[in-house]
Amino acid sequence: MTLLEAVLPLNRLVIYAGDVEKTAAFYETHFGFKPMPLPGDRIVELVSQDGGANIMLHRAARGQRSGQSVVKLVFDVENVEAFCAECAGNGLTFGPIHETDGYVFANAKDPCQNSIQVSSRAFRTER
Repeated sequence: MTLLEAVLPLNRLVIYAGDVEKTAAFYETHFGFKPMPLPGDRIVELVSQDGGANIMLHRAARGQRSGQSVVKLVFDVENVEAFCAECAGNGLTFGPIHETDGYVFANAKDPCQNSIQVSSRAFRTER
C-alpha cells in the first residue's frame, strides 16, 4: 500500500476565532470538549471526549472575517429536539429542526459566526 492509498483519519479541525476564550467556552459548554493547554502554545486545542475530531482554536488575523467559510461542523446527536431544548436553556438557540431522509438536523452559529449543526443522521435506521 502506498501513502496515497492509506486511509488517513480526520483528527483535528482549525477554527480561526476572533475571541478564542469565548469560542472555547462555547464548545466546552454545549458540546463537552475539554481544553488541552500546553505551555506557550498559541493554539487552544479542545479535545473531544468521545474519540471524535479535536477542535483547534487559532486567533484570527486582523483582516480575517468571521463566518466566511465553506465548512460546517456537524455534531452527531441521537435526539436533536431534546439537545436543542437543553442548549436553549444554556443560551444557544438553534434554528428550525428539519427532517429529511430518515433523520433530523438543526443549525446554529458559534461565537465567531461559523456554521454548526446537530444531526441524527448517524443514528438513522434507513441506510
